[in-house]
Order: sequence, then C-alpha cells, then structure tokens
Amino acid sequence: MGRWMSPSDTQLPAANIPAWLRIASQALRAAFLITLVVLTCRVSLPQNETIATAYDTPNDLIRLALGFAVCVWLIVQLFRAPRDAAGYRAWFYVGLGGVPFALICLFAVW
Repeated sequence: MGRWMSPSDTQLPAANIPAWLRIASQALRAAFLITLVVLTCRVSLPQNETIATAYDTPNDLIRLALGFAVCVWLIVQLFRAPRDAAGYRAWFYVGLGGVPFALICLFAVW
C-alpha cells in the first residue's frame, strides 16, 4: 500500500530555496517588522505628557504597556526565520505590498 504523507514530507529542505528568494524575503520581512516596531513605538507614546508622567493617566499607561508588549513581540518575530520555501515566498509577497504601506503609515503618523 501507499505510504502516508506527514506534513514534514511536504516541506522543501532549506537547500532547495533559491538564494535570491531567501535574501529578498528576509530583507523585506525585516524592513516590514522594523517599520511596524517604529510605528508602534510612535503610536504608543503618551499624547500630552512625558513617559515619566504616563502613570497619571490610565489611558496613557495602558497604551504604553500594550505598545511595549507589541514591540517586544515584533522584535522576537524578527529573529524567527520562515521554516520552508512557502514561508519565504509568502513573506516575499507580503513584503512587496506591506513595506510601502507601512512606510506610508509611518510618515502619515509622524
């Protein structure tokens, strides 16, 4: 009879991923995530006060705490590489559309 295929059988080994795809997707992914970190830091800052007095207003404190948590999560994701060729391909296409959009949002918020 036939052999059952496991999910690991469908993944391409790292050696089968073209070098241009690996480099381009990692560069676009890094640019996208770094832009999101900067955007999140900018948006999460207190609006009328400094960071030292953010605890006076609960809304600013919550915004600051959530922004910090999201920035830490994005930085952790920055160091996790895709696991297969489909992941690299997906980040290549997401990066092509996401990086310009994230940069536009960053310049609009700044």
